[in-house]
Parts: sequence; C-alpha cells; structure tokens
Amino acid sequence: MECSDSTAATNNSSCSSSSPRSLSPSSSSSPPPPNVVLSPCAACKILRRRCADKCVLAPYFPPTDPAKFTTAHRVFGASNIIKFLQELPEFQRADAVSSMVYEAQARIRDPVYGCAGAICQLQKQVDELQAQLAKTQAELVNMQCQQANLVTMICMEMEMSQSPQPSSEESLDSLISPQSYQSNSFFLDDSNIGATWEPLWT
Repeated sequence: MECSDSTAATNNSSCSSSSPRSLSPSSSSSPPPPNVVLSPCAACKILRRRCADKCVLAPYFPPTDPAKFTTAHRVFGASNIIKFLQELPEFQRADAVSSMVYEAQARIRDPVYGCAGAICQLQKQVDELQAQLAKTQAELVNMQCQQANLVTMICMEMEMSQSPQPSSEESLDSLISPQSYQSNSFFLDDSNIGATWEPLWT
C-alpha cells in the first residue's frame, strides 16, 4: 500500500509539473505549412504536358492568360517558339514573345498581308501627319512674316506722326526763294521770248 501511494504521488507530481510546459505558447508547435500547388503555365496546360521547374515558356505565358499562347501557337507552333526563345538571351525573350504575339494577331486578322499591312497603314498615317505638319509650319512662318510687316508699318506711321510738319509760311517762303525765282526766270527772259516768236516772223 505504501508503494502504491508513493507511486500515485509521484505520478501526480510529474503530471502537475509537466502540464504547464505543455500549455506554454513557446513550447506549442506551429501547424505545418499548407501544400503549395503550382499550376502549370498556359503553354504546358494547352499542350497537356508536365510543366518543368525550368520551363522556357512559363515566364512569358502565365496560366492567367491562355489566349496569348493560343494565338502564338496557332501561327508559329510551340516547337518553333521554344527553339526561338532558346536561341535568344533572357533579356530579349520578353520582347520577342510580345513581337510574336503581335505578328500572330495581325496574321489572324489579315491572312494575306499580316503585320506588313498594318505597317503600311501606319506608314501612310505618318506621311499624312508629316504633310499636315509641314503645311502648318509654312502657315506659321507666313503669319509671322505678316505680323513683322504689320509691326514695321505701325512703327513707320508712329514716326511720321511724331515728326514736325512744315507750316504754311515755310512752304510759301520755299516757293518764292531766289532759287525758285532763278528756275522760273527762263519764262521771263526776253531772248527766250524772241526766240520763241522768231519762227513766226520769218
């Protein structure tokens, strides 16, 4: 009986000493992280194949945009896309994918000309805009010349209005000056009168 009582006391003491440790937050174990499920890229999903960790198409064809790969695959084919990307450095692959998708969309829209038709149309618009720009620049230069001429005329009119006008007395003095008398003496010279009437007497 004494052994059984001592054994029970020992078990109780061990349970009481171990229970606080199990309830402490530091000793509680964190729950295991949930399993991360990586969905395959749009290319591998459409091609129905396993998407590897180092898939060449995964960074450029996300699973949220399957139409992007569908368009490029319809025109170029998956093998050609993969081969083309493998031949390029990584910093040029994003631009190459964007170019292929644009060309594929243009080819689907216009099976005859493809992106060449879109380029020709854009070039035509550029030429028209350049012609309009040249015309506008010529009109602007013409308007600037007209404005300069108008300013010059206004300045000349202002200078003429500010310059003193000759009085009536000064104009009369200039008419009866000796120089004017000498210039008009030709009409009062007797010899000139005689020379003028001489043919009438002969």
